[in-house]
Amino acid sequence: MSRSYDCADDTRRKDGIADAASAVRRGELVVLPTDTVYGIGADAFSPAAVAGLLKTKGRGRDMPPPVLVGSVRAAQALIEDFGRYGRDLIDEFWPGPLTIVCAATPSLSWDLGDTKGTAAVRMPMHPLALELLKEVGPMAVSSANVSGRPAATTAEEAAEQLGESVSVYLDGGPCQDDVPSTIVDLTYAVPRVLRTGAIPIERLRAVCGTVLGETKRRASGPDGGAESAKEPGEAEGEGESAEEAPPPGETQDRATENAAGDAGETEEAAGRAGDPSRE
Repeated sequence: MSRSYDCADDTRRKDGIADAASAVRRGELVVLPTDTVYGIGADAFSPAAVAGLLKTKGRGRDMPPPVLVGSVRAAQALIEDFGRYGRDLIDEFWPGPLTIVCAATPSLSWDLGDTKGTAAVRMPMHPLALELLKEVGPMAVSSANVSGRPAATTAEEAAEQLGESVSVYLDGGPCQDDVPSTIVDLTYAVPRVLRTGAIPIERLRAVCGTVLGETKRRASGPDGGAESAKEPGEAEGEGESAEEAPPPGETQDRATENAAGDAGETEEAAGRAGDPSRE
C-alpha cells in the first residue's frame, strides 16, 4: 500500500524522507516535488527500477528519463564531458531549472534506456528533492504523470494518476510554478536548446555567447497526421510532462540531416552554423 507524507509537518517530513529513501534502495518508485512539477523517481542505478518507472508512465526505452542529482559533485561522477560551457552553465543556473545533455561516463553501471551514450542531468532547487537526493544519490526522475496526461502539480494529482504503483508520496504542497526546465544539448561545440523552459535563451547566451534556438520538427501524431513535437517529459504539455529530457543522444542521429537545413527549423536557428538538435 502506498504511503503519503505531509512534509509541511517536521516529523512527517523526517519520516517521509526516511521511508522514501528506503523505498528507493529497494528498487521501488517514489513521488517527490521539484522546482518545476512533481516527479516520479527511482534509483538511477537499478535497471529494474528504471524499467518500472517507464512502465508506470507508459513509456518505452526510446524515451529515457533524465537524472536528478543532489550536488555538483554527483553530476561530475556521471558526466564524462561537460563540453566547453557546461561548468559555466552549472555555476550560473544550478540548482535550478536547467537540464544539460552531455556525454555520460562510459563505465557507469546503469541502464536508463536508449541514451546513446549521453545523460540529461539536473540539480533541482527544492529542499525536499535535494534532501532525498543527498540521501540516496542520483535518481532517474520523470514528471509524475501517465504519458498523455498533464504533469502533476500536487501530490494528490500524482496519486490520482499513478496510484499504488508508487510506494511513497512526499507531499510538499502545490508547485509554485509549472514551467518546465530548459534543456540544453552540450554534446556539440555550439550549445543548442532542445526545449524552451524556465531559463530564456537570452540568459543562456549571456553565459555561452552563441546558443542555437529550439528546432520545431514535425512528427507523426497518433492519428497518423503531422504534429509539432513536444518535449517528452521532464516537460509539460500535450500530456508529456515538463521534466523529461528528449531521448539523450538523438541529437547525434539527426545532426547531419539538420545541418543540411531542417525544414522545420525555427527562424531563430535558421542560418546559424549547423543544427545539432533532435528537437
